[in-house]
Amino acid sequence: MKNVQVIDGAVNCTYSIFAADDDEFAAVFIDNHDVEFAEDVVARLGEERASAVLGALWKRPVDKKSVQGIHGTLFYELARKKRFYPTRREAEMTPAGSYSPEQRKQRAGSR
Repeated sequence: MKNVQVIDGAVNCTYSIFAADDDEFAAVFIDNHDVEFAEDVVARLGEERASAVLGALWKRPVDKKSVQGIHGTLFYELARKKRFYPTRREAEMTPAGSYSPEQRKQRAGSR
């Protein structure tokens, strides 16, 4: 199982974490991505398949205190953040000033 953090546009967002099996994770996060946007998942998978995949995740919330790694971040209602994640990889987030050059090297080496 892989942990997916969900961040939505609500002011009171809790940044919840859910467990995804390998097939679900691969359906949401393609091409070794670790960032995705819900509307893109729906556009790619179609409403029915996306609903089934994401519905399975919602049934497996994970207590944050027990999490040993976050494997992906799924944004809801935050399309405005897409410009920061053009490659859909957190380590390659833009603008470049988001992380120092040393932090980027460390992040890239830890993956």
